[in-house]
Amino acid sequence: MTCINAGHSSRKRVSDRIRAEAIPGRIRNHQHEAKLMKVRDVMHKGATFVSAETRVDVIARQMRDADVGALPVKSDGHLVGIVTDRDIACRALADGKDPQTMTATDVMTTRVACCAPDDDLALAIKIMENKRVRRLPVIDADQKLIGMVSLGDISHKVGAGLSGEVLRAVSAHHR
Repeated sequence: MTCINAGHSSRKRVSDRIRAEAIPGRIRNHQHEAKLMKVRDVMHKGATFVSAETRVDVIARQMRDADVGALPVKSDGHLVGIVTDRDIACRALADGKDPQTMTATDVMTTRVACCAPDDDLALAIKIMENKRVRRLPVIDADQKLIGMVSLGDISHKVGAGLSGEVLRAVSAHHR
């Protein structure tokens, strides 16, 4: 599994590599709101997860029951991928495959955009915008999953102006 943008693989913090001038103007105008907070202030700790061997139909029921659109995939305590509702729809159902015979390994995304608990919230927002994702697994320095942060979590903690701009940026490819 490759955790892109996590910063832990190179031991150099991602926030050191992303410059403020790369942030679009509308979001930059609200950036001070997010710079004052850390991911740990917003994230859900101890996220629900599945194993790589979990069947796709079971994953879909877990998503429904937990009212979430993505579940991280763990192996030996480490994040190895993520399964989204879109992964299930596009990689299983749309192709006519049987979700009772497929596992997380068959549909999961392995190049997962992640963040760390001590990252500035502004960095997590930037990663979401760049990767066009609405959720990020939060991993520690040992690449262990410790939680999740979503656009919904962010919108509950920051001002309406920033959360609206982030949603627009993440959803830009749907226009």
